[in-house]
Amino acid sequence: MIIAIGSDHTGIYYKYSINNFLIEKGHKIIDFGYSEYGKKVDYPDFIHPTAEFVNRGKANFGIIICGSGNGAAMTANKYQNIRAALVWKKEIAILARKHNNANIISLPARFVDKSKIMDIVKIFLETKFEGGRHKIRIEKIPKNPQ
Repeated sequence: MIIAIGSDHTGIYYKYSINNFLIEKGHKIIDFGYSEYGKKVDYPDFIHPTAEFVNRGKANFGIIICGSGNGAAMTANKYQNIRAALVWKKEIAILARKHNNANIISLPARFVDKSKIMDIVKIFLETKFEGGRHKIRIEKIPKNPQ
């Protein structure tokens, strides 16, 4: 699987840990995230290229990380084919995939316990979309031009 990842300075520790974890599982990682410790940066500069890569179908999934996860999710969701879900626990990861067919997980670096992050990512990537009534709902998400 090809996975795009992007983070700002608050997510750098998670980004490196997630990259290593996913590479060990045999996934290909495309890293758009910030890569230096100690300097503050603006999350959109790293989330836009990540979301655009997924939006164009060049990656199966995306992982984005910022302090609260909100700014990253808001930025990614500007793209037509993106359904970025703010996820902070396993149950939300399951529902984001099963019911919303989320293709990007947005992680709040300041609010997710380091010991749980890999389980959340693993569950997100392995959970399948249920389709059915949920497919009808997500087809209504894009705004139709009027």
